[in-house]
Amino acid sequence: MVQAVRAGTSVRCVAREYDVSVGTVAYWVQQAQGKRLDRVSFEDRKPGRASNRTPAQLEQHILSVRRSLRDTSVLGEYGADAIGLTLAQDSSPEQMPSRSTIYRVLERHGALDGAHRQRRPAPPKGWYLPAVAHAQAELDSFDFIEDLKIAGGPLVSVLTATSLHGALSDAWMMEHPSAKATLEALTERWQCDGLPTYAQFDNDTIFQGAHQYANTVGRISRLCLALQVIPVFAPPREPGFQNAIEGFNGLWQSKVWQRHHCPDVATLRAVSQRYIAAYRSKGARRQEAAPNRRPFPRRFQLDLDAPLKRTIIYLRRSDDQGNVQLLAQTFRPAQHWVHRLVRCEVDFTHQPIRFYALRRREPNQQPLLYELRYPRPNKPFQGKP
Repeated sequence: MVQAVRAGTSVRCVAREYDVSVGTVAYWVQQAQGKRLDRVSFEDRKPGRASNRTPAQLEQHILSVRRSLRDTSVLGEYGADAIGLTLAQDSSPEQMPSRSTIYRVLERHGALDGAHRQRRPAPPKGWYLPAVAHAQAELDSFDFIEDLKIAGGPLVSVLTATSLHGALSDAWMMEHPSAKATLEALTERWQCDGLPTYAQFDNDTIFQGAHQYANTVGRISRLCLALQVIPVFAPPREPGFQNAIEGFNGLWQSKVWQRHHCPDVATLRAVSQRYIAAYRSKGARRQEAAPNRRPFPRRFQLDLDAPLKRTIIYLRRSDDQGNVQLLAQTFRPAQHWVHRLVRCEVDFTHQPIRFYALRRREPNQQPLLYELRYPRPNKPFQGKP
């Protein structure tokens, strides 16, 4: 390239001929200016040190300060912050290196003691329920978006629903949210789409029932048990378990509530229904690949006073004594399993409670911690008429 330019060919023509940039040709012409070509180093890198790199003298000073602090610091601190404070006492603000510069110097010379944080892969969706994690069963999640204010109108709460694998979503507007209205919405959804294996809720009284009375099972749980759907209650104040429904809540608010000015509840309901239809149409392939749902039984009639059968699952985290709280009672599945996740399966048919250990790091290992007998009397449902 340099020979061609020296022979009179333009830089642009040479760059086109050798399929390189004009800057590359100009760079090597400048490197060879006034020199014989056999005395020019044509290595494929720019020689020398970066122009903005920390001076070598300052790097050595930073390393010496670290060695000194490691031996003499009363606090035993000799990281980038401690080095920066020491340098600030002897240097002017113009010469003071930043914290990131100090850290890069330490890293460049291998003077870091701490290990980088190890990031493990996330567990599969629904990892705390083995059948859901292996895509052998579907899980529906439900939640409320509370107290949305319509301008000049009432406060509205929105009951939202989505399925974990199929992303079958729904939304119902409720001016006065209640367990009865929620039960009707769930029945409507399941009659249309079929029954999942699991239905997941948070611990709101609308879903779970009263918290102050022991052994209370609310009407939503009774509906699930009557339809052979296993209700699952997420652990309180625990992130991650409600990610699917919380993500849909944020999507619904940004695409429906914030985009459209709705003067009344009827308009909001119509806009929401159009969005839900479009959202379902977009995820049609995902719905086809999801686990099968069971058909809703014909002529189904819910008897709230019927004896309880089948299973309810409570996800909980144990306290510092290994205790977990469910059904307004305290249980201790294992003294060594403290501040850990536990899956509690209450079997009303055979009347045991089984406690399984859960760890996100090892989602496939869920050993049984403890099992006890739970002779719950089949007292009638005591709800509001």
